[in-house]
Amino acid sequence: MKKFDFFNQYRDPVIVIRDYEEVVFKNNTFCRVFTQFGDIRKFAHKMNFDFCPMDSENVDLYSPIFQAIVSKQNFFARVSYTSALGRTSYYDMTAVKRGLYTIIFLVDVSSDVLLKDNQKESEIYKDKLQKLQEENDELQKIRQKAQSQAFRIALINKVSNIIRASMDISMILNSALKELAIMFGCFKAYYASACDGGFSIKEVYGENRYARDLSISFDEHVMNKLNSGNISISYSLLEYIGAEPFKQSVLRIIVPVYHLNKMIGVLVLLSYQKRELNEEIEILDAISSQLGNAIIRAELYQKNAKNVKDLKAALNELKETQLQLINSEKMASLGQLVAGVAHEINTPVASIKSNNSIISKLIPQIEQEDLKDMLSQINSIDKEAIARISNIVVSLKKFVRLDEAELQEANINKEIDLTLDLISHETKNRIEIEKHYGDIPPIKCYPNMLNQVFTNILVNACQAITEKGKIIITTDYKDGDLIVKIQDNGQGIPRENLNKIFTVGYTTKGVGVGTGLGLAISQKIIDKHRGKIQVNSEVGVGTKGSNNMLRNVTWKI
Repeated sequence: MKKFDFFNQYRDPVIVIRDYEEVVFKNNTFCRVFTQFGDIRKFAHKMNFDFCPMDSENVDLYSPIFQAIVSKQNFFARVSYTSALGRTSYYDMTAVKRGLYTIIFLVDVSSDVLLKDNQKESEIYKDKLQKLQEENDELQKIRQKAQSQAFRIALINKVSNIIRASMDISMILNSALKELAIMFGCFKAYYASACDGGFSIKEVYGENRYARDLSISFDEHVMNKLNSGNISISYSLLEYIGAEPFKQSVLRIIVPVYHLNKMIGVLVLLSYQKRELNEEIEILDAISSQLGNAIIRAELYQKNAKNVKDLKAALNELKETQLQLINSEKMASLGQLVAGVAHEINTPVASIKSNNSIISKLIPQIEQEDLKDMLSQINSIDKEAIARISNIVVSLKKFVRLDEAELQEANINKEIDLTLDLISHETKNRIEIEKHYGDIPPIKCYPNMLNQVFTNILVNACQAITEKGKIIITTDYKDGDLIVKIQDNGQGIPRENLNKIFTVGYTTKGVGVGTGLGLAISQKIIDKHRGKIQVNSEVGVGTKGSNNMLRNVTWKI
């Protein structure tokens, strides 16, 4: 309408609406700004969000222009408008009522809105920055705490590794005290073990060292803390040991050392430095726990070491006793042999005496030539007797062989023959000796010991034969193994006693006859030669092994 043309002079958009939705006028600025305007519903309230979607059926109810039209008085609102290109602008809308007409003035305030939006966004960013700063500060605290924790763990591990590396209590304590003194800047540190209701100093590190085993005590307040497992921290002008005044106050840290809920001692740290102990408490607790375990472990190790030493001493003593028993058995065997040797010596000596007696009686009754012949015959008999005596003495010397304690090569067949010569008094006219000797190379052994074994077994075999009988001796050499088998047809050994015959003290002989050591020592000797001794027997049949052998003695060299 022409009556509204003067609005064309306005620099701001102006639109005139009659009734509800009939647009009767748009000035030039409005047409230029809103080139694609066709619906007043494109205008919306300036909100932080879409108050009502444009496709809503009730969009008119939320349109600021519609509200201005239906309003019975002047109306003001801040509105937004989005162009077809998607650009959003902001306007202060003033609606003036003139009769049937509503004149709407639109003032562009996009820059102000944007400024306020920017300011608001800036405030949002400031808030976010503040939160990020706070989070960063918190992260720094966490990082510092983590670093501090890592440092504490490293210190704890260092001390733990040091005290675990040794089983010497003095070294463990000295290493722990040194590390703690350095860690807490102490001029002195010491450990005192709990004893008799008090404490006794066992290890000291630092200046003016105290004498070890010095008894100390603490007041009731400190003891209450220690007994409850807490660390005592205090400042004092007197060092409670020695009662010599210091020029300045001393930080005294007393750490209880526990093992299995029992206090075994205390760590005492003395420092001139005034400091607050917070996280360090955790370090002291951890180290004291490790130290308690290390002390108990070292004590157990030392006790075990002492036990091992005592056991070694007992073993050596047992070996000495065993050697004495072996010598005793040796002497017992020699006693038996000496009786036989005496018999063997007495027989030729008696023969010589008898011959001499006969000669003395016959000399007056014979001619000179006959005397010569008789003397010659007597001389021959005497020589034979003397030779027999000499052989017996040589055999006895070979058996004893006290100067042959080292390994040496020996002919086993000859050693058995030597033993048979020495026990001939046991076999003579009663027991037949049957030999099956193999081709045996020289064997490295202890000959005197093996002779003792042969003597024990052969004498036992002879004693098992009550009247007349036979002993069969077989030797063989197969695949580097020496085998000696001895069989008799004596009365045998009960089956239930076979597992006892090698036991020290076991004997079936009468009191004063057997010692119960012979076969036990024989087994030890065979073990020393890295061999085996085996026995098979049956009562009434004799002692049988494989190949109908009685006492089966086998060893490998």
